[in-house]
Amino acid sequence: MSYIKGIGCGLLLALASYIYIRSRRRPDSRKNMKVMVSMEEFKGQPRLPKFAVPKRYDIRLKPNLTTCKFAGSVAIELKVVADTSFIVLNAAELSIDTTSVSFTYPAAHSSNSKQQVLKPLKVDVVEEDEILVLNFADTLPIGLGLLTIHFQGSLNDKMKGFYISTYEHNGEKKNMAITQFKPDDARRCFPCWDEPACKATFKITLDVPSELVALSNMPIIEEKVVGDLKTVSYQESPIMSTYLVAIVVGLFDYVEHLTSDGVKVRVYCQVGKVNQGKFALDVAVRTLEFYKEYFAMPYSLPKLEMVAIPDFSFGSMENYGLVTYYETALLYDVQHSTAADKQRVVIVVAHELAHQWFGNLVTMEWWTHLWLNEGFATWVSYLAADCLFPQWRVWTQFHDDYTEGLGMDGLRVSHPIEVKINQASEIDEIIDSISYIKGASVIRMLQSYLGAACFQFAWSNANTKDLWAALEEGSGEPVNKLMNSWTKQKGYPVVSVKVEDKKLVFEQSRFLASGSHGDGQWIVPITLCCGSYDARKNFLLQTNPETLDMKELMSEESNLASAWVKLNVDQTGFYRVKYDEDLEARLRNAIENKYLSATDRFGILDDSFALCMARQKSFISFLALLNAYKEELEYTVLSTLIKISYKVDRITADAAPGSSVASFFIELFLHSAMKLGWEPKTGESHQDAMLRGEILTALAVFGHNLTLEEASRRFDAFLDDRNTPLLHPDIRKAVYVAVMRRVSTSNRFGYEDLLRVYRETNLRQEKARILSSLTSSPDPNITLEALNFLLSSEVRTQDAVLGLAVSREGRETAWSWLKNYWEHISKTWGSGYLITHFINSIVSPFASFEKAEEIQEFFASRTNSKIARTLKQSIERVHINAYWAQGFRIELQNHLARFSERNFVVLPQKMDAKIEMLEGYCIFVL
Repeated sequence: MSYIKGIGCGLLLALASYIYIRSRRRPDSRKNMKVMVSMEEFKGQPRLPKFAVPKRYDIRLKPNLTTCKFAGSVAIELKVVADTSFIVLNAAELSIDTTSVSFTYPAAHSSNSKQQVLKPLKVDVVEEDEILVLNFADTLPIGLGLLTIHFQGSLNDKMKGFYISTYEHNGEKKNMAITQFKPDDARRCFPCWDEPACKATFKITLDVPSELVALSNMPIIEEKVVGDLKTVSYQESPIMSTYLVAIVVGLFDYVEHLTSDGVKVRVYCQVGKVNQGKFALDVAVRTLEFYKEYFAMPYSLPKLEMVAIPDFSFGSMENYGLVTYYETALLYDVQHSTAADKQRVVIVVAHELAHQWFGNLVTMEWWTHLWLNEGFATWVSYLAADCLFPQWRVWTQFHDDYTEGLGMDGLRVSHPIEVKINQASEIDEIIDSISYIKGASVIRMLQSYLGAACFQFAWSNANTKDLWAALEEGSGEPVNKLMNSWTKQKGYPVVSVKVEDKKLVFEQSRFLASGSHGDGQWIVPITLCCGSYDARKNFLLQTNPETLDMKELMSEESNLASAWVKLNVDQTGFYRVKYDEDLEARLRNAIENKYLSATDRFGILDDSFALCMARQKSFISFLALLNAYKEELEYTVLSTLIKISYKVDRITADAAPGSSVASFFIELFLHSAMKLGWEPKTGESHQDAMLRGEILTALAVFGHNLTLEEASRRFDAFLDDRNTPLLHPDIRKAVYVAVMRRVSTSNRFGYEDLLRVYRETNLRQEKARILSSLTSSPDPNITLEALNFLLSSEVRTQDAVLGLAVSREGRETAWSWLKNYWEHISKTWGSGYLITHFINSIVSPFASFEKAEEIQEFFASRTNSKIARTLKQSIERVHINAYWAQGFRIELQNHLARFSERNFVVLPQKMDAKIEMLEGYCIFVL
């Protein structure tokens, strides 16, 4: 643990210094302020003026869970720091009682010995800018004053601000009230300075029905019951940003435990689900203990509460002391949850608890720096999970996320990690895999390159002005220059390596998934091994080209001609690698002979597919590489291969209608499927438990008859007995998909059966499995029915996105459905980030230029800032798919005659070919 502590306290303090210092760079004196004299000058501005800053909020709220309304008041102690007759703060969707607004200031600012109360001449709510402008007759005195406002609002159904979530208790539908303020929705609950740098303390009081549980960031200090209502008062919070304030009011049960230093930890969930909270409780207590040593700093609040919310647009939210979660991210059912569900609880809890130190204690100045907040929390969550459950080897699974980050950042329509945010409405679109996953990846890359010891020094440099400067001073490496090349520009490089005269020659260029040329130059931390993991070399690739004598790596010259070379060892670097044919052949041999780690086998596979999609590598050579994985058993590698197989299946079908890769991939997956079987094995690994379901799902999607038959048998047994051991949670998704693959308009039984199971279960993870399976039918009519079901009142708003990944045969149906229901979809989901899932899931899988044009035309008059970036990215993906399909078509037509030279059987040119595996070779079969 001392090793971990060194990394943790050092990196946290360096990051903390960086963000804290940035947060202090704001005007605090009148000489830096422009005196604004017109209310119009505040309109259309991206940020609030800073001539008044909040210090303390005293908030009182009275939510009515029957009428879905709330009344409130706020008294804000603020400091006027520049000459002004205006106070401007955020407010949205609130009805302000203009007669209640007043500004009180101490006697020292007046000739009168008493406090002075000023009333504004005008109170103006600017709805389009979400600001409240108060215009006073005279210039306000410099110093402290108290702003008082009374207001009313609605508990909305948009899962943002102060909103309503529904649940059932004893068969009766009930409401609970929850807040979700990140990134900029505290203004929908109370008037405030709703920017992360405007930190203050918060004193909260709630008036709620006496039978309900009322929670906030801090512990309760007083509770008074008068009739059917109770008034609950909470301790004043430490200083924090408005987006971290939280309130939850509803009917809950809980489990609790104490940490070794007396912090009370509770998990709240719906009555009757308390046992499902026990695992997360254990994880939370252990994680707090881990972080206490890791950060060399105890948890700063007297309590930590985590709440499972039925309606929640994000997976989770790090509110200080009161962390909220979507139910599937917090609850774990021993009998009905999967191994993947269990791992998700650990990763998500660890991520949010990391924010209790980094993000809550020290907060970014503006959303431009979101990546540091989220990238660090993502990185350290895997560190914590690996410490708590080392047998899971979660760092190997970090690469699932890593691949997603590479995929998005390989688009021309990407964005830098540190992206400039002008308007608050732009924030939702950068809460993505660039900010989270690329952010985590570059931190991991830097830590891996510098080594753990280099991070330990930073504790003594906690007051330095810049994170990179602090690390640079301790390591002697050009960290500032290196990391600016990764955070200030979008994209990442592909490093090409070849052998010339017993020397390795390296070059870099920007990788674009489209295959087109891109600009950019990075300082790339290169790690490589040659012939053995003992022969290792690290260096910075800064110029084009650079060379390395292989003799530096290997003493035996006789081995130089055959030794494998693997760059980006363990995939710790955020870049791709392109090998020449000679080096690729050596790696293929190393994979077949099991010389490489699972992580490096994954990296070679992922890079090769990306290069194939970018038309920098032929499809035939990629298939030849896949042959090396026919005996693969590792989860990380096979999970990636499964995702690749689905994409290849879709695009080859578009490229050559009537063609099929099903037999090829069935043959590739059967080896591992037979090893794993259908039943869990005593003592099997966590990764094998997760892999079983994914492999069987793939075989079902590709129509493997024995898999479909066995799935049907087990599903029938499950319908008769929901506790049958024949349908373990880890294989339920596979069985549900298999059932749907046999459903058609003339054979609806499986679809109806799954709907019945959905309606009967109260387990959210089971509902999610079913929703993500319903659109797997090859029958477009069933797909349409399933999509319509997503819009019904039986599906919670945030769950609808789970069913958008339709079958290959259902893509056109899904697109027509999206167009027909766009007005409803936009109205229901358009206020948050969930709307982007509809576009990305339905648009991105297409592979024709004509479809891209059709999509562009449809959205030409329907685009707004919430979807603009996602739409461009999705259309770019369609173009990439179309180019790849075009290349595949040309390759199939023009080179079929040469396949015999590469161990392929030559057959007449015909586009309805089928790719199969025969005695280890790929062949096209009519």
